[in-house]
Amino acid sequence: MIEIKNKQILIDGKPQLIMCGEIHYYRLDREDWQDRIDKLKMAGCNAVASYVPWLLHEPTEGEIDLHGNTRPELDLEAFIDLCNENGLYFFLRPGPFIMAEMKNEGLPYWIYKKHPEIVPVGWDENPATTPTVDYLHPGYLQDVKKWYKAIMEMVAPKVYPKGNVIAVQLDNEIGMLSWVSNTPDLTDVTLEDFSKWLQEKYETAELQRRYPIDFDNKEARDKALRSPSEEYSLFLLKDLGYYMRYRFAKYVAELRKYSEAYGVGDIPFVINIHGTSAGRGFTFPIGISQLYESYTQEEGYLSGSDIYFGDLTVTDFQDYYIINGFMDAVHPPDQPLTSVEFNCGDGNFGDNLGGRIDPSAADFRTRMAIAQGNRLLNYYLFAGGRNYRFDELVHDGNDRIAITGEHHGFAAPVGPTGKLNYTFPRMARSIQTMMAVADKLAAMNEERDDVAFAFIPDYYMTEYRYPHSKKMREILANIEANRGAGAWESVGRALLLLGYRFTALDIQNKQFTKENAAVLVVPSAKYLDQTIQSKLVQYMNEGGTIILYGEVPQFDMEGNPCTILAEALGIEEMTERYDVDRYWLSVYTSGWVEARPEKRTHFAQALKAPNAYALIKVYGTGEVCGLDATVGNGRAIVLAAAYPCDLDFYRSIFKEIGLTAGLTHDCPEHGIFSTASVNSKGEKFIHLLNLDGFDKTFRIYSNGETLLDGKEFLLQSKDGVMLPINVQLKDCKVVYSTAEITKVSDSAIAFRLTQAEDVILLRTEKGVATSDDYRVEKQGVLTYIYSNKHGKVDSELVVCFN
Repeated sequence: MIEIKNKQILIDGKPQLIMCGEIHYYRLDREDWQDRIDKLKMAGCNAVASYVPWLLHEPTEGEIDLHGNTRPELDLEAFIDLCNENGLYFFLRPGPFIMAEMKNEGLPYWIYKKHPEIVPVGWDENPATTPTVDYLHPGYLQDVKKWYKAIMEMVAPKVYPKGNVIAVQLDNEIGMLSWVSNTPDLTDVTLEDFSKWLQEKYETAELQRRYPIDFDNKEARDKALRSPSEEYSLFLLKDLGYYMRYRFAKYVAELRKYSEAYGVGDIPFVINIHGTSAGRGFTFPIGISQLYESYTQEEGYLSGSDIYFGDLTVTDFQDYYIINGFMDAVHPPDQPLTSVEFNCGDGNFGDNLGGRIDPSAADFRTRMAIAQGNRLLNYYLFAGGRNYRFDELVHDGNDRIAITGEHHGFAAPVGPTGKLNYTFPRMARSIQTMMAVADKLAAMNEERDDVAFAFIPDYYMTEYRYPHSKKMREILANIEANRGAGAWESVGRALLLLGYRFTALDIQNKQFTKENAAVLVVPSAKYLDQTIQSKLVQYMNEGGTIILYGEVPQFDMEGNPCTILAEALGIEEMTERYDVDRYWLSVYTSGWVEARPEKRTHFAQALKAPNAYALIKVYGTGEVCGLDATVGNGRAIVLAAAYPCDLDFYRSIFKEIGLTAGLTHDCPEHGIFSTASVNSKGEKFIHLLNLDGFDKTFRIYSNGETLLDGKEFLLQSKDGVMLPINVQLKDCKVVYSTAEITKVSDSAIAFRLTQAEDVILLRTEKGVATSDDYRVEKQGVLTYIYSNKHGKVDSELVVCFN
């Protein structure tokens, strides 16, 4: 039995950590399947994931082959069974869209020929530039239902506990193609449904106020929606975004209905969220926003991230931390974090040596993901393969099943020919470390300090913009300038580098109080919904503190004047200052903030606030662009300038508002990520990452108490560690260790050494066997073990018991 409860994945009542590797069976000769599975097991994974390409299994309508009758490598049933024989869970990803560089994103050619009307038209009736379709077109759904019938009837006997299939992903990256191409699905079928949705949502008078359109005249209506006038462009921006959320959720529910109708149920249904771009996370919340209703509509869903970062460094580590927080913020209470495309490998995606990712990349992301509570990771792509030619040539330049040429997965840790690349050992080491204590980590949650990042889903509802609308362009440009990058790279990065662990709160759709977080960081644009503005005022009146970074709102999301928050703060906007040609906009600190060097910036919102304390001013004018204001029993720190990540500046702010960090260190250099995960028994792991290429030495403190008996800890360059604190392993408790646990058995514990002399403190009645590798000191029920090996020379240590 598989359950989703308390942000955990329970299998037969026990919390589980699922570590998958994506292996495309159809891209491998059948005789190579076992080799790739062996390498996946060698890496430490306990599950296999794979897309199932409709394009290949049904190239001719009505002739579905899931048993290798046409090609041996298409025997999906045999591949799932082989994984089961190897003791591995299976994560099924049957599309119908799979992407994976497949032609038509994995849809059969005949679908487009049979239903040409499913190809969307977009703004001004322009054709879609990506191979997307109208998801809810009746004819398309009829054929999808037949595809799901074939897949699910074959899979049903293999669903856990009868077999090894533990999860099914419904479609893939829903809405992504429309977003990246700015081509909303505006087919005739969609617009008919959208019109009905609008008429149900709004009373007749309100609908006419918003849209001076004759909804009974289909031709005129469709033209007005595909080519909107400025009069109602902002209304359409909002309504179309909300409608598409509803539509995607309806599509997901339909696919789930097919799965359950044909015997596959009582396991998690996964929704893949897209959005990372150019190695950063700024656009990822667009996917969270698009699919918001899809994974929150009822129980039984998991949302999984698509994580495509390169090296994890001080430049971007806060991106990954924040987007994990945003996903958690929108989830129902029981739904855990997962990542279903957890990028790994060397970054050489184009087979042109255009990427060379550091071996630390997948290790760092794994450690951060598990520390923040991810329960399932699918390493994508774990193993490469080949793209065979279609039996019936399509004469498209290569006639292969995918666009990457003969080979696929050039960057994978296991290459197309089965060769391990340089990233494999480090990735495997981190997986094995997590799995060594998986029973602990699967039930642990991150410790967090009393601060949260605000998430506003509608700030990321920017995927459909009419190219000729000046109003849309203005409002979206402002929102995009303020919703992410500045606050993430300034406040977010500062919080993490100063040792603060934070959650996130969906302040749009959920209620929140000071009990959720005493301090709330709010990335703010000039446009903010009036309900959210009111919520923030109430939060402060009741004693909460906000750190507003960006602009003090002047309008609601439809461009109407709305200054609820500004009035509560006692603020009026005076003007805006920009860094322009031969004007080098600069700001300086004021008031109780520690004096800082003057800073160049590209933007400042000049504010009039007679009853507030000025914190930042514009050089040359003295205009206030940062201030401290009292609101009711609470407070607001307003940073209405693009102020950089100055750690001393933020340290003084956090100290002034009484925000303390529970887990700290005394390293004079920044570039350390630290957090802790803990369970109900008080067992804990301290997670540390050194994001820089040089060693760092420091002491670690928890709520002011020195850990590790006050010993200095050396964190090697580009290394990550997971240090146990009071972790019970069978009949032995690890009180603390400077080495991390890599394997546990009844008679021994294996560790990875990290220091010149590691110390392992055990509480156990068992005797520790003598060894040349370590020396033992007994102090009552405590046993100190000191390694005789230097961690940089030989990092493997096995402590055996008598």
